[in-house]
Amino acid sequence: MDGVSDDGKRAVSVIGFIGSVFSPWFHWSGRHTPANHCCINVATYGPGGRFAMTDRGTSALRTSPDQFAVGPSSMTWTGDQLVIDINEVSSLPLISRMRGRITLTPSAITNVELPLTPDGAHIWRPFAPVSDITVDLEAKGWQFNGHGYFDSNFGIRPLEHDFSYWTWGRYPTQAGATCFYDATRRDGTSLEAAVAFSDTGAAEIVSAPPRTPFKRTLWALRRETRADPGVIPRQTKAMLDAPFYSRAVVETQINGERTQGVHEALDLNRYANPLLKPMLAVRVPRRAKWTF
Repeated sequence: MDGVSDDGKRAVSVIGFIGSVFSPWFHWSGRHTPANHCCINVATYGPGGRFAMTDRGTSALRTSPDQFAVGPSSMTWTGDQLVIDINEVSSLPLISRMRGRITLTPSAITNVELPLTPDGAHIWRPFAPVSDITVDLEAKGWQFNGHGYFDSNFGIRPLEHDFSYWTWGRYPTQAGATCFYDATRRDGTSLEAAVAFSDTGAAEIVSAPPRTPFKRTLWALRRETRADPGVIPRQTKAMLDAPFYSRAVVETQINGERTQGVHEALDLNRYANPLLKPMLAVRVPRRAKWTF
């Protein structure tokens, strides 16, 4: 789940994991027991922003048809809203309590499910590309409304085994939202998906404007997204900047319409480097035991 405030000054991201794909602890474990490496990753971007991603053991995981809980935090589907209750401790360099609630209200739920590889080993499920969010956290300035997005990804193999690079973007439009999913697979083929969503949940495969490079990150990670010919996308708000991964609010132009949305770039060649895992362990602490 991603969301951006109406004024564009703050943003949030919440990701629930069973088998935390970016956890060094899951990698070092041999990936045999995904439920023993679960997590609700919370990141806030803007003044006073924090990052929490605690790798937790099996005892911390509780699931039901309507709720996903990991330790002290949970996501609950009420029937028309996704309610995220947060109670985490942020990681270095700013260690502090992150507590509060984020409520996401979809305009509609889609029926789209997109295989990212021909054998269906990785699947993207965009539940609600057009949503409103309300953020109410226990921190000064972290109470706002904005636009948001809710999706899921499923996979049975490590990402770095099947992909070398991918980018993704969700851009609000007057009609709803357009998502671009571009990936370079290890077998030499590529994924080039462009889907336009209406606020009623209808989805349509559309022609995408050209892939267009724009400024690299502070870690020199290359980035590209879709843009009308002659338009160079630009970052308007930095979010997550890691050696292998970037998340940012990016402005581009699609079919003559200027729009700002959340964009991600992921370099799986960098992520596969074993030297990166100890660095990640500093940001992703392991807490194996939990009692409800």
